[in-house]
Amino acid sequence: MPLTKLQFRPGVNREYTSYSNEGGWFDGDKIRFHLGYPEKIGGWQKYSSNSFIGTARRLHNWVAIDGSNFMGIGTNLKYYIEEGEAFFDITPIRTTTAAGDVTFSAINGSTTITVTDIAHGAVVGDFVTFSGAVSLGGSVSAVILNDEYQIDTVIDSNSYTITVVIPANASDTGNGGSSVVGSYQINTGLNTTVGGTGWGAGLYGGRTLGGLQTIVNEGGTFSAVDTTLTVLNASPFPSTGTILIDQELITFSGKSGNDLTGLTRGVNGTSADSHANASTVFLAIGNSDPNLDFTGWGSSAAGGIIPVSELRLWSHDNFGEDLIINPRDGGIYYWDKTNSLASRAVEIGTLGGASNTPIIAKQVLVSDLDRHVIAFGCNAQGSTDQDNLLIRFSDQESITDWTATATNTAGDLRLGSGSTFVQAVETKREVLVWTDKSLHSLRFIGPPFTFGLQQLASNITIMGPKAAVATEDYVFWMGIDNFYVYAGQTTQLPCTVRDYVFTDFNKGQSEKVVSGVNSQWGEVIWFYPSASSEENDRYVIYNYLEKVWYYGTLSRSAWIDRGIRQYPIAAGGNYLYNHEIGQDDDGVPMQSFIESSQMDIGDGEQFSFLKRIVPDVKFEGSAAVNPAVDFSIKARNYPGGNYLQTETKTATRTATVPVEQFTENLNIRARGRSFAFRLDSSGSGVRWKLGSPRVDIRQDGRR
Repeated sequence: MPLTKLQFRPGVNREYTSYSNEGGWFDGDKIRFHLGYPEKIGGWQKYSSNSFIGTARRLHNWVAIDGSNFMGIGTNLKYYIEEGEAFFDITPIRTTTAAGDVTFSAINGSTTITVTDIAHGAVVGDFVTFSGAVSLGGSVSAVILNDEYQIDTVIDSNSYTITVVIPANASDTGNGGSSVVGSYQINTGLNTTVGGTGWGAGLYGGRTLGGLQTIVNEGGTFSAVDTTLTVLNASPFPSTGTILIDQELITFSGKSGNDLTGLTRGVNGTSADSHANASTVFLAIGNSDPNLDFTGWGSSAAGGIIPVSELRLWSHDNFGEDLIINPRDGGIYYWDKTNSLASRAVEIGTLGGASNTPIIAKQVLVSDLDRHVIAFGCNAQGSTDQDNLLIRFSDQESITDWTATATNTAGDLRLGSGSTFVQAVETKREVLVWTDKSLHSLRFIGPPFTFGLQQLASNITIMGPKAAVATEDYVFWMGIDNFYVYAGQTTQLPCTVRDYVFTDFNKGQSEKVVSGVNSQWGEVIWFYPSASSEENDRYVIYNYLEKVWYYGTLSRSAWIDRGIRQYPIAAGGNYLYNHEIGQDDDGVPMQSFIESSQMDIGDGEQFSFLKRIVPDVKFEGSAAVNPAVDFSIKARNYPGGNYLQTETKTATRTATVPVEQFTENLNIRARGRSFAFRLDSSGSGVRWKLGSPRVDIRQDGRR
């Protein structure tokens, strides 16, 4: 029998069944399509061995006048500028105490230090740097104390705990002296979205920050049957209430010193359990502000609403060679390049000449052509209340002048549709602005109005504050159940993997969706969390040059296209990665595959017998001397049945001159009414491009 050439339509299609999508590709991972044929994507390597703190969800690259190549990195804990593979912490300072306002207290044998600072304003996870301290008298020296610390627990509004590197001894009875200064960085943000009402709002969905807390101070394990609990500091707690330790809710009916008495264990459906010494003790019910109380599974919060606690997201843009940054729903800050990388960003309201600067915003950007600083979802002039639909802009060429007058171009506009601003993206001609239900165009029109605002589409959605991205000619974004493109008008993108993406999606963490462009290959990429994951673990790609879709698995929280750096850069874990470099997963072999839909002879009434595969593959660009891929044929008899047989053979490159040579024939034996073709790659240093393999296939009767 003659050989049959296998040729497939480019792109992956999951909108049809495998059987009805004959002649197409049905599944894949770590692949792309180029000129209609599939190939393995490029590898990635750590940008450097240096790491940062927190999860990075925004990256920004720019070059200063002196040629310095900077990368801005916003995490849930800090903001960094990277240069020369080093990370410089420029996180703004929220407040600095007067000398002597901070005191320390140690416990013999413990690394926990209690810090007292009246009305400190800190939350768990915040960073504070101490200076001017003296030794506590023993092991905890001045060198140890005068350092940066992350706050472990907040006992009350006047005290919290930190952990030092060495246990205190009996001589550590001092308080650090009368010259201690504490510099508090702005409050850290969440690394996951918490909120909602009813289901998932209570014990099983998280807690609101700000309630009273202390730690277990039993000197040992707090057992599951104990009815009295000793804590580090019970003085702020009421005489009766409910506490939370790990996943156990416990009521108490009395208080004596630092003892909570009359305990009833495992209330509200939780289980009594043992808890380690120094475990955090939250006041679940009994806070002075009921909105800070913990809410039970399926019950409503105080007032009927639990505020949604958003994860920390940053926006950033350049004003010349300087940097403007904004933590979402926080202040606007300015980093001056002339002050060096050792300096921190400062609130724009503290700069000379500051006039009516916004004190809170959801996003900030600088319009390139007309040089206005634009704040979205900010407070109005003369007000401290945040307006989620208000847009304000500074005077032209000014960071500090936000007072609207007849002689400048500062002003404001208000979005007329939706309940809250979501994202703004600058294009070559305009700024696109999304609310939760509409899309608008913001254009510079000059004095006296400065900017004009036009609604482009209503009843349109966007998945989150990072779900839209601009290319040279288009703006793409992910909605809550579809993909869209804007090129002068809004259009829904036909998507062949739509159901696959949106039916396996953790919508509770939709704010983590991050979009990016890989211009080298004409790709728009979205990283998103699958239904079983709290973090981004998958991606979906639209190739706007090939007009096809494909997807895969990869954990990335931020992405930026190549431009003034050689490779695209992404954040994963606590590291930056160069992408499209090499063939492997940071030194480990990368797993990639592509699999076709089902094929048959005729209408599948005949059995097929396959004897041989003639590979057609290209290994150009491989680092391995003898790169190899696996070719498989998977046979079954019915569309709803199992694969009854899988035959796999390996094709290996044997020489590169005078032409590239590889395994000529792969002998197999497979029989079924239909079959799928698959290529797998799992070796180190392998790069492959698939052509049009051929198979020896013949009819084999009806039985």
